[in-house]
Amino acid sequence: MKKILIVSAHPDPRSLNSALTTFAADHLRQAGHDVRISDLYAMKWKPTVDADDYPDHTPDHRLHVMAASEQATLESRLTPDVAAEQEKIRWSDAVVLQFPMWWFSAPAILKGWIDRVFTSGFAYGPQVPPPYAESALTGRRALLSVTLGARETSFSDRGIHGRLTDVLHPLQHGLFWFTGMTPLEPFAVHDANELPEDRFQTARQAYAKRLDTLFTADPVPFRSLTGGDYDRAMRLLPGRERPGTTGLDLHVAQCW
Repeated sequence: MKKILIVSAHPDPRSLNSALTTFAADHLRQAGHDVRISDLYAMKWKPTVDADDYPDHTPDHRLHVMAASEQATLESRLTPDVAAEQEKIRWSDAVVLQFPMWWFSAPAILKGWIDRVFTSGFAYGPQVPPPYAESALTGRRALLSVTLGARETSFSDRGIHGRLTDVLHPLQHGLFWFTGMTPLEPFAVHDANELPEDRFQTARQAYAKRLDTLFTADPVPFRSLTGGDYDRAMRLLPGRERPGTTGLDLHVAQCW
């Protein structure tokens, strides 16, 4: 049995995203796993970081978010909502983020969950191991499940929106891998604005297969910061990439 946290971010419980959240939870539980759900809209999650997040902050001092969040984290002085979400992540063996793509990113409420929950001292910072490797949250698998209104071809190497891999890089590499989690290839449902029943059933079947391999599928092979591929300025050393590799692909280890 494994423990999985699903974080869902859609305002309508009748939405495709809500349906996929329910499906994933049911499917994983039927397989014998323990599942918790953070439905951010149902929770009325506060999405903005401000001084109210740090009870010890005094208004006559400038708010330095990293320093304030680290102090509150290490002294167990975080607000109860943030502390509860951090405990869910500590509890989990895998985290699934379920969301619609809005303006080439996650909804603001999910970004706000990340901003408030992944504090210094918990997910990053000098009090935890270095990023991009065996860092603070190592040992947890991480899956993005995203719905998109656009067709699949438009999120491709020659598609006008760019490759989906690149659009999701801030979450895959900048959130999951930065904090030591193990990113898997994302699951995506395209043309999601009007999804007929037959395509919904196909999407569920595909999602079930992905969930069945949540703990066995090969992860995205991002390079480790401490593995010898980067110099002290955090730049990839010459010759580490396959000839012709450019852009964000430089940070994925490739077989020759």
